[in-house]
Amino acid sequence: MGWEKRFSLAGKTALITGASSGIGTAIAEVFADAGADIAAHGRDKGRLAALGQTVQASGRRFAAITGDLADPGETEAVAARSLADFGQIDILVNSAGIALTGPVVDYDLADWQRTMAVNLTAPFVLSKALLPGMMARRSGKIINISSQTGVIALEDHAAYATSKGGLNALTKSLMTEAAPHNVQVNAICPTVVLTDMGKALWSAPEKRDPMIAKTPLGRFGDPVEIADMALYLASPASDLVNGAVMMIEGGYSSI
Repeated sequence: MGWEKRFSLAGKTALITGASSGIGTAIAEVFADAGADIAAHGRDKGRLAALGQTVQASGRRFAAITGDLADPGETEAVAARSLADFGQIDILVNSAGIALTGPVVDYDLADWQRTMAVNLTAPFVLSKALLPGMMARRSGKIINISSQTGVIALEDHAAYATSKGGLNALTKSLMTEAAPHNVQVNAICPTVVLTDMGKALWSAPEKRDPMIAKTPLGRFGDPVEIADMALYLASPASDLVNGAVMMIEGGYSSI
């Protein structure tokens, strides 16, 4: 098999959450370019429609799916809709996430609960819904977009870090159940990525500059860099990679 086929997603269908912005949009565009049909979940219908035009211009099928991932019932409906539209989902990318930051002593319990619901419970619910089909076909990929903050400490990120640390643990636990059925489950842990959310949270020099100073590469990430790693994990090229928590953070956690 040539390298192009090893990285191809031709004939595959991917459900990508959080696809109406940031990393999720970039993943959807890269996956479509690699040959996948796209079930795109998001909150912004206008952005989903624009993404749909891009995906369809690549000659791929597209479905826009909305739903509040803080609600397990709506999350289950997202999975059901994707299956109804495409028949099967070969690749699940749990990219949707929220970052409600602040010191623990002042942190609102409702923000904590919503963070856990979107960042951790929703990936569990979607995986639970879609894994049976992958296992039955003995083929499938689950990719969880986590964070370096799930591995290292960061001030004012207790809820976010806990949700992402839990997502890393979920990745490994799912792997133990999925691997005997030839399904791969992996996580990507990026540094700050310059999405709209990343720019909003890290634009202030007094916050941005110390973080960059601790990063050997000396910069933050771009969405397409995360999408390219997701493409590797979604493709046959990564079939031996399972239960990995892959750091993509310019060396921050290595020193």
